[in-house]
Amino acid sequence: QVQLVESGGGLVQAGGSLRLSCAASGRTFSSYAMGWFRQAPGKEREFVAAISASGESTYYADSVKGRFTISRDNAKITVYLQMNSLKAEDTAVYYCAAGKSYGSDHYVPLPLSHYDYWGQGTQVTVSS
Repeated sequence: QVQLVESGGGLVQAGGSLRLSCAASGRTFSSYAMGWFRQAPGKEREFVAAISASGESTYYADSVKGRFTISRDNAKITVYLQMNSLKAEDTAVYYCAAGKSYGSDHYVPLPLSHYDYWGQGTQVTVSS
């Protein structure tokens, strides 16, 4: 069982930055791949970024590539999402999730269905 708690959301002007954190509980954190997803009002939840269990591999949605950076600190059992050059269209509730790594240091799950545990979400609002 893994419990996830996001923090760091808030209101920021377009062009600004925020860093989201996701603190996990449980001793098996380092065995999970981690992902960030977001859901805007009236839209489906969408993939943002993911990182493998070891942190060696990452993957980003095209809409955030070059602006967002995912990282993890297994010693602190925390995953981060650094968001720069924010745009109004980045406004959404952001969720972190833990997914199976299948024993791989490089596997990065993309589909929502590959994630087993979810946080409660943190609101990010970008004003234009």
